[in-house]
Amino acid sequence: MESEPMGRRGAFVRAGLVRAGLVRAGAERAGLVRVRLVRVGAVGAAGVLLAGCASMPDHGDIRPVEASQGVDSQVRVFGVPPADKASAAEIVDGFLEAMTSDDPQLETARKYLTEEAAKNWKPGSAVTVLSAGLDRFSVGGKDPAGPRFKVTGAKLATVDERSAYQPESGGQYEEFLQLTQEDKQWRISTPPTHLVLSESDFQRIYMPVNKYYFAGGTLVADPVYVRQRSDPDSRMDPTTQTVQSLLAGPSKWLGPVVESSFPTGTELREGTKSLSYDGENTLRVPLNDKAANVAQPQCQKMATQLLYTVKDLTASRLDRVELLRSDGKSSLCAVSEIAAAAIANRPRTPDFQYYVDKDSRMVRIKLDVASEEQQYRPEQVPGPLAGAAQFKVGSTAVSYDERRAAVVSEDRHGLYVVSLVGAGAMPQPVPVGKAGRPKQLTAPSWDAAGDLWIADQDPQGPGLWRVPGGTGTPEKVEVAGLDGRQITSLKASSDGVRVALLLERGGGRKELFVGRIERPDGKGDSSAVTVRELRPAAPQMADVTAMSWAPRGRLLVVGRESGGVMQARYMLADGSMVAASLPGATGLTSVAVAATEDEAKPKPVLAHTLDDGIVWLPPGAQWRAAAAGGRAPAYPG
Repeated sequence: MESEPMGRRGAFVRAGLVRAGLVRAGAERAGLVRVRLVRVGAVGAAGVLLAGCASMPDHGDIRPVEASQGVDSQVRVFGVPPADKASAAEIVDGFLEAMTSDDPQLETARKYLTEEAAKNWKPGSAVTVLSAGLDRFSVGGKDPAGPRFKVTGAKLATVDERSAYQPESGGQYEEFLQLTQEDKQWRISTPPTHLVLSESDFQRIYMPVNKYYFAGGTLVADPVYVRQRSDPDSRMDPTTQTVQSLLAGPSKWLGPVVESSFPTGTELREGTKSLSYDGENTLRVPLNDKAANVAQPQCQKMATQLLYTVKDLTASRLDRVELLRSDGKSSLCAVSEIAAAAIANRPRTPDFQYYVDKDSRMVRIKLDVASEEQQYRPEQVPGPLAGAAQFKVGSTAVSYDERRAAVVSEDRHGLYVVSLVGAGAMPQPVPVGKAGRPKQLTAPSWDAAGDLWIADQDPQGPGLWRVPGGTGTPEKVEVAGLDGRQITSLKASSDGVRVALLLERGGGRKELFVGRIERPDGKGDSSAVTVRELRPAAPQMADVTAMSWAPRGRLLVVGRESGGVMQARYMLADGSMVAASLPGATGLTSVAVAATEDEAKPKPVLAHTLDDGIVWLPPGAQWRAAAAGGRAPAYPG
């Protein structure tokens, strides 16, 4: 088998060249023309760009190229049809490149296929994502059907037919492409079943969005990926793709613990390819007859799912969603943003930030991101802790209503649930862990249902524990897939259906996983709660130091990539990385983020560093010191 790595065969043409109307026809070899639309003040700038483009061909006729109107900061990639009498290797290279095209129907990629293969090729929404590009190998030997090529690559993830991302680090992608001659031209007769893209091409073509479902009475974010432009198969725009994905149901991973308010079989009205807003910031969504007879309360929940899904997707203001019957005119129901907020049952905006001060007391503080000049005046939390001067606090967690705190003693042996309102004596410790043995408790965490979660690191009896309602009998929770790793830190999501676990096998390396919290009846029953299907939440990071849930189903993760420096990045719970990162993360040992976004009064990120104690980060600013000697920062949750 002869190895031949596939090179990038595309030419890069920037806006200066396009506006000058100049590109050499020699660029039309089997490859791509990549166009980045950027502002260029004068045609003279094109000469500078041309001089720096060593790969531009220096021969061939000059022909005009139509420039796109307006300015677009994204790279646009357009496939180039196969050249006449192209070799079999060039056909394979050109097809693999054309799969990354922004051509909405992948029409150029189909030109590399036989007539029958082009007609039947339907890659759909499923995608194989590779960490880098593909290598292609010519399979030796004479094949009477024609040349055969093997394409391989390091698999990073897959995106399934429901648009859900699933990390698959360490896997290997392998596919065979058979070529045959058609009208004396080589063409591919066996194309890949799904699209195959490098990570960079995937991030350029697809964007992450959240669709929303209910777990009990709480709205839950379900992250998926849709194309940033029209989908090749459905021809729907991104908003319509996302709505159609919402109607199709939750991802397979989240499906067992959430439910949709839409009746089974509900789809968009036939022929709907685009959804738009009217002048009153209202989105009208026509549905088929499956939703024709729903009751108003159910319809309101349907509209709420839609409002939050589309609101997460677009920067446009959305005040109202109206669901229409299949005639596209008569209304089923409508919900405003204010009404949807009440139906969604999301955690309230916190009043305070919390931490443990240098004297091992639990204190609270108000950090106002709108104020440049502040006097930070922490106060000891009210309730039994205020009167327990000798009690040393190690870590804390505050319930979402901010009326109770779960406190772990400084020696990590005892867990206490104390009131933050009124007075009284310190309660007895909660009996978690193995009876009769000293505990090694992690920091606790509350979920929105009021359940308390904590892990015991006792080598003789490690495990994850749940205290129903914060006052019930502690129950050990089965965690499928731990595989001998120990839980060193945990954080339950505010929606109560996911838990983030920082796991360590040995040697000090920690990895972040997210597990699905399953309750027998799906409605918060206290019996036999389990955690299932652990999946990597930060596969790109070689070591994770700290993490916290953030709004809209994201995680703020502190860690380092292999050979890299410490960084703090927002990541989706499915393990895919979001571009946003925090500055100056090298010294962070723990972080805390408010579970609910408040656009009017945004809450800062809270963190701990060994040098500065408690620090905080207002949006768009730099880190500020808040409390020297402080540690264990916390928001409710």
